[in-house]
Amino acid sequence: MAVTSQLKDYRLCFNVNKYTESDFRKIEDLAIDFKGIDTKYFSRYLHALPDNECEFYLIANKGSEGYLIPEMKEADYFILIKEFIDEEDLNLFLARLKLIKDIQAAVEINPERLKSKENLLF
Repeated sequence: MAVTSQLKDYRLCFNVNKYTESDFRKIEDLAIDFKGIDTKYFSRYLHALPDNECEFYLIANKGSEGYLIPEMKEADYFILIKEFIDEEDLNLFLARLKLIKDIQAAVEINPERLKSKENLLF
């Protein structure tokens, strides 16, 4: 999912946790080597469902000196879901995100269509 919000990452996480009844917690920043020249860092939060069913990552699109997904500069954050989540749960999560007044947009995206999709592999 792509999320547009002017909130700082920790404030966004607080609101997402409140509205979606999740438990995102700050983890080590995502470090990406760009063309072996430099490393860029992106703020990252994790919410793991019980029994290791699924992991949700909230990742900042703008990091130290650049974008995680440069072709989507309008997105401030991404919520990446690893493992399986059924369509009903996904729609409910997205609907709850849209209730947060400080989120201007929250949309589902297909990572396969992104040129920089390899940046989301970790």
